[in-house]
Amino acid sequence: MLRLRPFKICDAPYLLQWFQDEKSFTMWSANKLTYPLTMEQLIEYKNRFDEDPNAWIFVALDEDGTPVGHFSMRNADYKKRSIHLGFIVVDTTCRGKGYGKEMVSLAIQYATEILKMTRVTLGVFGNNEAAHNCYKSIGMIDEEFHPAFFDYKDEKWDLYDMAYIKE
Repeated sequence: MLRLRPFKICDAPYLLQWFQDEKSFTMWSANKLTYPLTMEQLIEYKNRFDEDPNAWIFVALDEDGTPVGHFSMRNADYKKRSIHLGFIVVDTTCRGKGYGKEMVSLAIQYATEILKMTRVTLGVFGNNEAAHNCYKSIGMIDEEFHPAFFDYKDEKWDLYDMAYIKE
């Protein structure tokens, strides 16, 4: 069972350990941060979100209270009742335990029940099949496909725009 709470700087050392290579880091950050991730970048990242009234950063805690996941919510639009999830990651040592599915489900629950949103969106690269399947398994749908959307070294990554629509 996971719990969500706001991200704190004391969570940063956990997040710093979750990226073992540049490619997986880029799949998470989409070049919005630089590899390798540093404490200074995380402080700046948190400060940017703290200054944005329509954005938040969360951490998912396991039963012992240890951070095992992270995500952000941004672009909250209260008129359109829409919000965007991003920077979704689960501790590499905890993958395959259903934490990603549970964490994103809790994020959607928070967005729809607490923030009263009816639309929750996210983007996922086509080469991240595990994440794409995870999001589909909790009711997100592919809304738009962007072939060769993102450049990573000599590769072109496709992007899926996905959404959860509360009826």
